[in-house]
Amino acid sequence: MSTVTIAPAPKTAGPPIHHETKAGNYFVANYPPFAFWKPELIGEFERALEQPPRPGVPLGVYMHIPFCRKRCHFCYFKVYTDKDSSEIKDYIETALAELEFYAKKPFVGGRKANFVYFGGGTPSYLSEKQLHHLADGMKRLIPWDGVEEVTFECEPGTLTDHKLKAIRDIGVTRLSLGVENFSDHILDINGRAHRSKEIARAYGYARELGFPQINIDLIAGMVEETEENWRDCVAKTIAMSPDSVTIYQMEIPYNTTIYQRMKAEGKLVAPVADWETKREWVSYAFTEMEKAGYSVNSTCTVVKDPAKTKFIYRERLFTGADLLSLGVASFGHISGVHYQNQHEFAPYMEAIHGGRSPVYRAYRPNDDERLIREFILPLKLGAVKASHYIQRFGVDPRVRFAPALQRLKDWGYLTIDGDEIRLNRDGLLQVDRLLHEFFLPEHETGRYA
Repeated sequence: MSTVTIAPAPKTAGPPIHHETKAGNYFVANYPPFAFWKPELIGEFERALEQPPRPGVPLGVYMHIPFCRKRCHFCYFKVYTDKDSSEIKDYIETALAELEFYAKKPFVGGRKANFVYFGGGTPSYLSEKQLHHLADGMKRLIPWDGVEEVTFECEPGTLTDHKLKAIRDIGVTRLSLGVENFSDHILDINGRAHRSKEIARAYGYARELGFPQINIDLIAGMVEETEENWRDCVAKTIAMSPDSVTIYQMEIPYNTTIYQRMKAEGKLVAPVADWETKREWVSYAFTEMEKAGYSVNSTCTVVKDPAKTKFIYRERLFTGADLLSLGVASFGHISGVHYQNQHEFAPYMEAIHGGRSPVYRAYRPNDDERLIREFILPLKLGAVKASHYIQRFGVDPRVRFAPALQRLKDWGYLTIDGDEIRLNRDGLLQVDRLLHEFFLPEHETGRYA
């Protein structure tokens, strides 16, 4: 197919634009949406456990650490700020017991971990002793030798030189610092626990220890954030020269403190930047970082050296890898079946202690739903190859998704050049709302919750 040349579309082109930031999830994290995962489908997950692994499919392990010093006002993850050391110790032992149960199942089949991810919450909330105990137990059950990536999320204020050394010693290759902003005022008013001095100290320690990849997270559009502040954050990030930067656009899911305040005050619009402003700020950051030698490789990520700096967890997850997910409220995916664990602390712990499965709901996508999932998620990286889907699914996405692709082309966000389907910068900055064009009708109103 020849290159399609499209004149620039006006900013109002495309699906209906909601300029204000209102409550709800914007970020497309999976497909079908989580609202369609059901407790009555847990049997699908249980049957998947008893099947041998699919040939050539990598296995990842996700460990959810739900503990934090404070709950951020925009946080929608399952986190706890009231657990003492004995409860944390019990949680670690319980998660290891969960992993031990799965390690004996046929779907593991003696496989080793291809990638590991510690998410939260705040994984760096754990002590050095707890970190070593947890990692050693995980490696004993599903070995990490040969692992391509071990990612570890950190809150800068929880990091000391000793804590960072422990994180490096357990084998972490990708350290992700939740900076979000460099202004103490913005951090405080949004409920963040750390402050700017802690960012510099933690980053300096991490560099000294030689982590192969250090990522910095930023959020565009936080409460009371201004354009001047955003530009300052971009400049300070570039000066630090991290290996990669992830930039999220602020959304206000229903289970956040900000939404609860909005609800109490009868407000529909969140007290954060509107969507057009957030996209302009991310575009500015991308442009400035490109000037500094970075490359944009997704809707929210820039990397310093594309040949060396990867995000294996994201790439594997987008393309159908098995993800064995551990801990309260965690989401996993094995042998084509999605699942989520019990989303409250006590029921999760009680299930494992009682020798029962902690899984709360599940979903087995059909072939078309799997195709949609593995097509729309990689689009967040900017481009896909039609030949991949022809080989993997026996379906040409240029034909299967022709109406949706045509709409995105007409709106000026996408081109098709032979085998390649590519979003331009404007499309990439708002890809999450555009992906709904590919949803099946029955999934268009499903919430990501």
